[in-house]
Amino acid sequence: MHLTGHDDAWREWRAALGSERMHHAWILAGLKGIGKGLFARAAAAELVREPGIPQPDPQAHPDILVLDHLPANESEEEKKAEGKPFAVKRNITIDQVRRMQSRLTTRPTLGSRRVVIIDPADDLEKNAVNALLKSLEEPPAGTYFLLVSHRPGRLLPTIRSRCRILRFPALDTPEVERILRADAPQANEATRAAAIAAAEGSPGAALEFVEQDLGRLHQAMLRLIREGDEHFALRGALTAEIGARPSRERQLAALDLARAVIAAELGKEPAERQQRVIAAHGEMVRLAAQMPTYNFDPGLLAIEIGALLASLAMPREAAH
Repeated sequence: MHLTGHDDAWREWRAALGSERMHHAWILAGLKGIGKGLFARAAAAELVREPGIPQPDPQAHPDILVLDHLPANESEEEKKAEGKPFAVKRNITIDQVRRMQSRLTTRPTLGSRRVVIIDPADDLEKNAVNALLKSLEEPPAGTYFLLVSHRPGRLLPTIRSRCRILRFPALDTPEVERILRADAPQANEATRAAAIAAAEGSPGAALEFVEQDLGRLHQAMLRLIREGDEHFALRGALTAEIGARPSRERQLAALDLARAVIAAELGKEPAERQQRVIAAHGEMVRLAAQMPTYNFDPGLLAIEIGALLASLAMPREAAH
């Protein structure tokens, strides 16, 4: 995905960069997949650049240190080295933070500034957070921190209090659609519509949803909301679309899509239906929050999603 939009964030960043007192730590806050990581790397390249000093590619820059998810094991490391898809560890570890801190005892390599990017800071281990806090409290001269965060409210207050927050609002639908058409031209109209609905303004999330091919799943969810499911047939169709043995990523994508479909019903008439919509949305948020931790049975999860969607259908006599 190419970095796009976020003109306000760039203006705020460059105004700070041109000031006499650049803050040493920033939280880049916004939806997952909105482009914060790409922004962090581009902003870091601007920060370390100095006149008259040739600059290498930002991905190989010695003064840009990136802490992100490492491969899960040696086998996955081999896949990464071969340029293949690879599984990653769940968290950014304290060992990664300590290795970074050992680098901070030396001077920057090419100029007077160094940038540490943590992407995402939400996934730091507890001990890693405590170790990072020490660096934020007493940063070495010329060292700056960019903490990418999808859920800044979950970061420790002691971390947030030492950082300036740079916010990244969701992109509008035409912009997300433009990115999808450019980066995923193979997606059909149904898949693209489902991806845009589920992503809620995040182009990175939309591209992930395109990979999951959610078009038919989206249509099944809309039918459940419109028609209900008195005889359980539509819930069966929904379960089949999710799959008998779906990956965790597909289950998460289904939950996110269902949450977005329900959210689109908020505020719609009739008013007496809104309590059910609010309750169903809250339950879907709860399921999505539990998904990374709990090992849900895929079939039962699909049935629960279907039941929540069907609960929003108006009785047939009321509909007429």
